[in-house]
Amino acid sequence: MRSRGRVLKRRSRSRLLLAPATGALALALAPLAAARTAPPVVYKQLSDLHTLSRWAYPAAEATARAAPSAHARAVGRLRFFTIDEQAELYIVLASAHRSSGGTWLRVELPGRPNGLTGWVQRAALGPLNVVKGYLHVDRTHLVATLFREGQAIFSAPVGVGKASTVTPAGRFYVLEKLRTLNAPIYGPYALGTSAYAPTLSEWPGGGVVGIHGTDEPSLIPGRPSHGCVRMRNADISRLWAIIALGTPIEIT
Repeated sequence: MRSRGRVLKRRSRSRLLLAPATGALALALAPLAAARTAPPVVYKQLSDLHTLSRWAYPAAEATARAAPSAHARAVGRLRFFTIDEQAELYIVLASAHRSSGGTWLRVELPGRPNGLTGWVQRAALGPLNVVKGYLHVDRTHLVATLFREGQAIFSAPVGVGKASTVTPAGRFYVLEKLRTLNAPIYGPYALGTSAYAPTLSEWPGGGVVGIHGTDEPSLIPGRPSHGCVRMRNADISRLWAIIALGTPIEIT
């Protein structure tokens, strides 16, 4: 009988240990459980690069990092001016809000290598601007098309890089809108982009992939350039008038 009594007591204790916490104990454990399940960082997409995108001017020459943390590896730095001494701007891809406080923004970083992105603190950028649509440059069919709200609102033949100096594929954006002076090879207008040619381009200073007019319209459509995208002067004039700063560019 004593043996049976000891077994019953052990089973009773076992049930007590496995029972769910209630009352004061449950209240004490609740914060710990919430801390384990709550995400340390909440991410939000801010640009889809087709229908709606956001961009901003820098407010500081801040360091861009590989992750939304001041301790993450540095991958670049914001700058106030382009190589053409125009105001630099940055496409803002996403935000990250840390549970400990503070918001970070992920931006595209123009330069080599293409496609580099980094995280900067929210205070490093000014107000967010909205742009709708995107420009598609098709290197196979040699045509550029501007889309807005899913509809093509502009299309024109283009000239792209030759085999030895290709126009790079990828996702970029309109960095600056320029009027050309005493430079017929660029036509009346030019768009500076965030893309860089893998070798060189005819852009002043080299490297930047521009979209501009030409003094050799007979070469369009074709592959005559050093990496830039050329348009006939009437076409670049129309595009320049309707495309907005920060408009995403997709080159395929």
